[in-house]
Amino acid sequence: MSDPAGPRPEASRPENAAPQELVRLLQDFTLEANHYVDAAGGRNDMHRTDLNALAVIMRHSAAGKVVTPGVLRAELRLSSPATTALVDRLHASGHVVRERLGTDRRQVQLQMTPKAYRDGSAMFMPLAIRMGKAMSAYSSEELDIVTRFMADMVEATLEAREEATQADATRST
Repeated sequence: MSDPAGPRPEASRPENAAPQELVRLLQDFTLEANHYVDAAGGRNDMHRTDLNALAVIMRHSAAGKVVTPGVLRAELRLSSPATTALVDRLHASGHVVRERLGTDRRQVQLQMTPKAYRDGSAMFMPLAIRMGKAMSAYSSEELDIVTRFMADMVEATLEAREEATQADATRST
């Protein structure tokens, strides 16, 4: 069966090349999301790294995993001093508490406070509402496809980051 609109432009692309308009839109989305995070965080005297740290803590906590400063350091790719400063800021702002783990009490677990959840909701609810309105124009089948697509884009980005990290490690040795 032929397409009434004619041949699709993607048909002439090399096999592994991405549609440039879609890649540009993904880049635009990333940039705008970063701008939103900067604006929302700035209104609340929080750095982007602070908000990223809270997202890491929330994700791990939801999965039943312990979050330590070491987990933040690794996931956010921070130095030890930068991680200490980050945790100190989050603690001073009332967004996290430190709890000692185990019998030797040396390991510290980070827990988000109710204030962190309230502040996060206040900062990101306007975005969630607007995104929800935009999504309501799509059928559940379309949203399933977009969900699968975005999961694949996240995985592709993680793979590219790991590749870049390995290339950096090889160059520095």
